[in-house]
Amino acid sequence: MHSRLRKSAAMIAVGVVLSCGAALAQGAPQPAPFSFADLAERLSPAVVNVSTTQLVERRRDEGEEFDPEQPFEDWFREFGPDGQDGEQQPRRRRQTSLGSGFVIDPSGYVVTNNHVVEGADQISVILPDDSVLEAKLVGRDEKTDLALLKVEPKAPLPAVPWGDSDRARVGDWVIAIGNPFGLGGSVTTGIISARARDISQGNYDDFLQTDAAINRGNSGGPLFNLAGEVIGINTAIYSSTGTNVGVGFATSSNLAQPIIRDLRAYGRTRRGWLGVQIQSVIEDTATSLGLPAATGALVATVTKGSPADKAGILSGDVILSFDGKSIDRMRSLPRIVAETEIGKSVTVEIFRKGARKTLQAKVAELEDEPPAVVASISPLPRREMERTELNSLGLTVIDLTDRVRERFDIPEGINGIVVVDVDDDSDAAEKGLRRGDVIDEIQQMQVATAADAEAALAAVAARKVVLLRVQSGENIRFVGVKVAESTAESSDDGKPRARSERR
Repeated sequence: MHSRLRKSAAMIAVGVVLSCGAALAQGAPQPAPFSFADLAERLSPAVVNVSTTQLVERRRDEGEEFDPEQPFEDWFREFGPDGQDGEQQPRRRRQTSLGSGFVIDPSGYVVTNNHVVEGADQISVILPDDSVLEAKLVGRDEKTDLALLKVEPKAPLPAVPWGDSDRARVGDWVIAIGNPFGLGGSVTTGIISARARDISQGNYDDFLQTDAAINRGNSGGPLFNLAGEVIGINTAIYSSTGTNVGVGFATSSNLAQPIIRDLRAYGRTRRGWLGVQIQSVIEDTATSLGLPAATGALVATVTKGSPADKAGILSGDVILSFDGKSIDRMRSLPRIVAETEIGKSVTVEIFRKGARKTLQAKVAELEDEPPAVVASISPLPRREMERTELNSLGLTVIDLTDRVRERFDIPEGINGIVVVDVDDDSDAAEKGLRRGDVIDEIQQMQVATAADAEAALAAVAARKVVLLRVQSGENIRFVGVKVAESTAESSDDGKPRARSERR
């Protein structure tokens, strides 16, 4: 009987193991291990410390400690050979910093953060056995804070595989290994707290948030799942003290992998380019466009000669999908375009003037562009000018003349009406419109004069929200402004219209 019981228990145990294995394969919740020791022992040999040095200029009065062994040298350095107070000369000193990294190829390729190696004169990789190898910077990507190093080991190095970060779920166990505060080989565990975090580091933010302890020096280290796969690169923490408070961020492996491949193959990142400036679609904007839901990416401008321009994409279009991938949020489009194969022809679904439309675009390579220069706002000329009050919008505007263009420093090629006053209590003020802005479209109708603006507002008088295209310097955006019905006047046909006042 005892034999039968033992056999039954064994069968049950096997059944549990098989069930757990099937559950893990199907992406079901992963059970907490009794210990992380086996996993840490297997993965730690592939995690390295990254040491960098650089020469920096430093003056005695910037905090350098007095050397009691050489007091007279300091005296003569400060007052000159003749004992006269002279100009202090800057001295160079070697500054050292530490970070983390991990080996992805036994031949010696190491991944870390760009900010760990940026500006370094010398980079060294310290292996778990304390041996030190000089590292060469293969390439780095500032936009995603990633860098790839190469060392020349005497024997193949232990390496770790990439994992699929898209399969990681909130609540999954993770393990971080790194070099916090110079304490190499430190292991911490936690869970994934959130996915797809945007922490305003750039256009391609896609961070896993974790409560696994991450501190200074963990930067560039790996975040593993329970299969021992790298699903993130520990990059940043949210903290008012500079130490771990349970909110850490790791660049997702699915964002990092194509970038690391490019760095290895080309020494730089090759990103797809569409050639549009976009903005989020909020409720007011969706209402003004007739879009059923606040989704997609609203095109503010299209670069002339770009793939978007050649495909027929226009300012005011809302991109709903790109290459078969839905654009639920504006910030997902830059990443999807960037990861698209250069030269590939893709389908772009847009929403234009109440209808969906499908276009074809051929993705080009993104080239670095100089930053846009924001035009300064000059004072209004003192002479009297004709002003028009668009009371339904809470705006006062003037026509764009050569004199106005000069006073507001508005570049050639930009046309429309210029905002000279914004009602503080208006929705336009709340949406950020300000003096000096140029409005060149109202509800996707071009306006070159104040009279055009009045006509456009009269044509859409029944709308509660009106879409404006606003140019501030070289920055262009769409703004959905609520119409203030109380300030509207009635025309002879009973429809509300904007009231003009000439001064």
